[in-house]
Amino acid sequence: MAIPPQTPHPPPSWSRSVTETVRGSHQFTVRGFSLAKGMGPGRHLASDIFAVGGYHWAVYFYPDGKNPDDNANYVSVFVALASDGADVRALFELTLLDQSGRARHKVHSHFDRALQAGPYTLKYRGSMWGYKRFYRRSLLETSDFLKNDCLVLNCTVGVVKNRIETPKNIQFHVPSSDMGRCFKELLSLGIGCDITFEVGDEKVRAHKWILAARSPVFKAQFFGPIGKPDLRRVVVEDVEPVVFKAMVNFIYADELPSIHELAGSVSMWTSTVVVQHLLAAADRYGLDRLRILCEAKLCDELTPETVATTLALAEQHHCAELKTACLKFAAVRENLGVEQKCEAACHCKHRGRVRLSGTRQNDLLDPLDSDGPSF
Repeated sequence: MAIPPQTPHPPPSWSRSVTETVRGSHQFTVRGFSLAKGMGPGRHLASDIFAVGGYHWAVYFYPDGKNPDDNANYVSVFVALASDGADVRALFELTLLDQSGRARHKVHSHFDRALQAGPYTLKYRGSMWGYKRFYRRSLLETSDFLKNDCLVLNCTVGVVKNRIETPKNIQFHVPSSDMGRCFKELLSLGIGCDITFEVGDEKVRAHKWILAARSPVFKAQFFGPIGKPDLRRVVVEDVEPVVFKAMVNFIYADELPSIHELAGSVSMWTSTVVVQHLLAAADRYGLDRLRILCEAKLCDELTPETVATTLALAEQHHCAELKTACLKFAAVRENLGVEQKCEAACHCKHRGRVRLSGTRQNDLLDPLDSDGPSF
């Protein structure tokens, strides 16, 4: 007789009950304590309402005590439920801050210790927990808790919450963001382009609204008070075409292009020269993230041959971290001879122009004298 196949048992189901506290704190300052005295037992000063665990709370301070039988010998402090709720379970901590700086605070806390009856239950709106005899007033008035007629109370509430944990059988895989790739594809296909930049002998097409969203200079040029939203053509001077195209690609993709590929596309240019030009363009068009990325890359590529030019560039474009890196590089004993180059570079800004290595004589960048791109 054939034995029928056994049916596999389903995996056991499970659930977990988790009880925990949702904590929040509020600092309540009482200024003019001496003026608050005499308001009478049972009358209080109330803090602003604050939210913890889905409920509203308030701190009540009684300068003459809450209980008339104490004859104003004690100050009273209570935490009150200030929103609708029934059987709200919570833990509390009240701290009177020592203002001498010695951190000898007076603390009444229910956290981190076992409570025989568990958390406290507040039955309805207006229910309170606290101390009628929180501190003897005669001692308070001569203590470090009172300074410049001011008291500071810190209240922490921990609302008890319960939740059920069950196995998550469905898992979602969220793909990484491809927004930069989509925008870059839009640029490469020329879909919807409404502005053309003439850079040297090349033309670069783009979208005004994307450029304006990323660059304050483009935003002012196209949509500012004296901007020209109908502009279709812009002539760009003093920026190499390869550098301008790399900057536009960064605006769309938000990532640094391949510097080595860019350097290979221009005869006699090194990657350092490309990044130097790109930093100048980023500063000119208000692209802070691109400028900082270029600073970081130039720091990594410092050599005795490039440090002087990079230092001069940092001076002109107010790149404090890059300038510091150049000076530290020049101070290393192994780089002796660099100091004289750096000293000369530091004074380049007084001549108004910086000669970037690898550029033609008529392609000098002059960011100090430039007000931005040609509109």
